[in-house]
Amino acid sequence: MRAMVFHAKGEPLRLEHIPRPEPDCHQLLVKVSACGICRTDLHVIDADLKEPNLPLVPGHQIVGTVARVGVAVSGFSIGERVGIPWLGGSCGHCWYCEHQRENLCDEARYTGYQINGGFAEYTVADARYCFPLPEEYDDEQAAPLLCAGLIGYRAYRLVEDCQCIALYGFGAAAHILIQVARHRKQRVVAFTRSGDNEAQQFALSLGADWAGASGDIPPGQIDGAILFAPDGALIPEALRRVRKGGRVVCAGIHMSDIPGFPYSTLWGEREIVSVANLTRQDGEEFLPLAASIPVRTRVHRYPLEQANEALEDLRQGRFTGAAVLVV
Repeated sequence: MRAMVFHAKGEPLRLEHIPRPEPDCHQLLVKVSACGICRTDLHVIDADLKEPNLPLVPGHQIVGTVARVGVAVSGFSIGERVGIPWLGGSCGHCWYCEHQRENLCDEARYTGYQINGGFAEYTVADARYCFPLPEEYDDEQAAPLLCAGLIGYRAYRLVEDCQCIALYGFGAAAHILIQVARHRKQRVVAFTRSGDNEAQQFALSLGADWAGASGDIPPGQIDGAILFAPDGALIPEALRRVRKGGRVVCAGIHMSDIPGFPYSTLWGEREIVSVANLTRQDGEEFLPLAASIPVRTRVHRYPLEQANEALEDLRQGRFTGAAVLVV
């Protein structure tokens, strides 16, 4: 099969022909039709995340159809469409797994990081960590829901009672979550890179009450903020924007160092919390919710062999919405 393979930091992905994988007893063999591109893919390739299983096929927002079913698998059949997310497995017996916090399992394994992912024509995945997908979405539209949507939703739940939410970094996750927040009648303000008028207009078109650069001051009171941009300097900035008792949620898997700031910035029972990975319950809740609203994803399509171009376009902020490889 064809696959885009990552070998070492600083090197582009290589288009290679590698053996098609075979599923074990708990796995599905999935013929990939689409795979979303995520900033986490950049963190893997840039070695911000230190434990990739090299050589590696990246990609963890995978949509495809079941081609083979392991002998111990139940609930999936050949020809069925499935989604494969970032969380690829967990131990099932530690304190975190037993308390529905498998996202924090020390033995968890991740798609496109320790497990070969979806920048390929086929992949295998543990069926227990795969999701059936709502019929309302075609393959390319569904792909961003599997990480930008799921991890974004996990972050959103920490501010879902807020009247006004600030979103820092208006990319794939934010353009999904603003639709959830507006459906629930919440106000949203969007902070983007300075001068990124396209992203600001995109946010306004999706219902943001205001959009501007991180140093600008929006009207009204902000109750909570979600940071998708991996810039640690935004944390004290967001703390200064939220009201007393407000919460700042860090939704990225990697962030640059947080600069020092005076205690007065945090005082007033403000909170900083992080979101790590996702659980299967997040998918079971969010995917039907997205279809019921319905959330619409803006997708920029690239063929498989243009994965490097898509990653660089993401790095440089050259599109709004989400990028998807079409296999």
